[in-house]
Amino acid sequence: MKQDDPRLFPAGRWLRRFSVDELPQFLNVLSGEMSLVGPRPHLPKHNELFARAMQNYHVRAGVRPGITGLAQVRGFRGGTFCDRDIANRVDSDIDYLENWSFSLDCSILLRTLSQMIFPPKGAY
Repeated sequence: MKQDDPRLFPAGRWLRRFSVDELPQFLNVLSGEMSLVGPRPHLPKHNELFARAMQNYHVRAGVRPGITGLAQVRGFRGGTFCDRDIANRVDSDIDYLENWSFSLDCSILLRTLSQMIFPPKGAY
């Protein structure tokens, strides 16, 4: 989705800006299909594209996807417009997987809450 996407209605824009549009995914967490923290899921067509750009991309498929993740709190959220965007996101996901700890999850959750209250400039 682009920042000025005409398909987004005003209330949806507000929900997206403050990351409240993710709230329905808590049902997926309660059902065990997702985690609070982990690599964000991508569309299947993006999986193929990202796997071509990053050789180790599929490593992230071994864990449940998360509502938020290290890539998101590092600012690598939203659209991917070049291979560097993909690489930053995947590198962050791999970094998360290689260095996972309960304290890292808590840090990511706190940073996510902070970004919901004070949205970064790249949030739309």
